[in-house]
Amino acid sequence: MNKIFKTLVFLLLLNSQSFFAQQIQSNNAQNLELKKTEAETQKILKENYKRLDDKIEQLKKEQKELESKKKNLSKSENNLKWTKEKISKLELANQKIENKITTSSISDEEIQKQRIKTKENEVNIQKLKLTQITQEKELEKVISAI
Repeated sequence: MNKIFKTLVFLLLLNSQSFFAQQIQSNNAQNLELKKTEAETQKILKENYKRLDDKIEQLKKEQKELESKKKNLSKSENNLKWTKEKISKLELANQKIENKITTSSISDEEIQKQRIKTKENEVNIQKLKLTQITQEKELEKVISAI
């Protein structure tokens, strides 16, 4: 009976060692799987950060382009505004000269000088109107680029 008892105890010890060995193997396998998963997660994170950095760089370039286009738009609008103001001033000057000629009693020589000045203003107005057309076309190009 003692031998059977010793044999049973021995078998139980062997089974418990086998059980603990399986458990250790299972824990090692889980640890190894966890490390693999963590490594894969780190790899994916690095790839995602790289994609985000690339996207940020792309957006910064687009922002610079938009700022440049906005600056060009503002410049074109200001040039056009200046040209229109200059045309208005010259037209107003011509009106004043015409009023001066018709309402004042001035010499024929002075009238001729004033008419020459009016013609010069008209030539400048025509030049400015051509410039205005060019500027309007440039403005349309800038707007369509945006």
